[in-house]
Amino acid sequence: MNAITPQIFPEPETLGRVFAERLLTRIGQAEAAGRPFLLGCPGGRSPRPVYQAMRQALARQPQDLNHVTIVMMDDYLAETASGLDHVPVESHFSCRRFAQDEIVGVLNEGLPDHFRIPPAQIWFPDPRDPAAYDARIANAGGIDLFILASGASDGHVAFNPKGSAPGSQSRIVPLAEETRRDNMKTFPDFRSLTEVPRYGVTVGVETIARHSKAAVMIVWGEGKRLAFQKLAAARGYDPDWPASVICMCREAEILADKAAAAGQ
Repeated sequence: MNAITPQIFPEPETLGRVFAERLLTRIGQAEAAGRPFLLGCPGGRSPRPVYQAMRQALARQPQDLNHVTIVMMDDYLAETASGLDHVPVESHFSCRRFAQDEIVGVLNEGLPDHFRIPPAQIWFPDPRDPAAYDARIANAGGIDLFILASGASDGHVAFNPKGSAPGSQSRIVPLAEETRRDNMKTFPDFRSLTEVPRYGVTVGVETIARHSKAAVMIVWGEGKRLAFQKLAAARGYDPDWPASVICMCREAEILADKAAAAGQ
């Protein structure tokens, strides 16, 4: 398998604007055809330039997003008396809060009510039955486009840790220390590593590769130089860098900025 040739942009804002225009076109084509559009999203920093660019474009020219479903990749879990469950939605590090505020809230901001993504169209894997998530996605016809991001230091994708099998599906996983440290940057209100949950529920590597019709890996910033090097060189899935799942996806792309690609 040949490596994926990354597209390099001057800075994250240009990357976000170009990809946002393409994504809104895909969403509009689905709406014109009368079909839903499932957008897979991570709960981290990498796609923020895309969401902001979409917000700006939608402010200039409102577009119907009522048919869009946001398919989230993962969430932190709390240890409760009855077992592992979603952390409270009001937690600063809750991926459910992140999806509501920083994805759907941003996209819906300037739209009339009948164009907005409804709250019920934000999906998460259920820690009580993670495997049902894969079936739900399959029954919906798959994910039209999956936005992916790579862990800076260990290459995790969603919460899939180093060593994840290519056939892994949605499940509960213990979070590697590297992943927990990376997520302290995503949620800067964490005061120490001890505050970061030790478990998460996540889509699997196969969930991403099998059920996505297209996938775009976004890598920007100096902190993602190692990730860029690993992904630009990948010629197949490497369990030591799970974000290399991009090599297993259809219509796969890697979008990066000059800071991440420096020296390449």
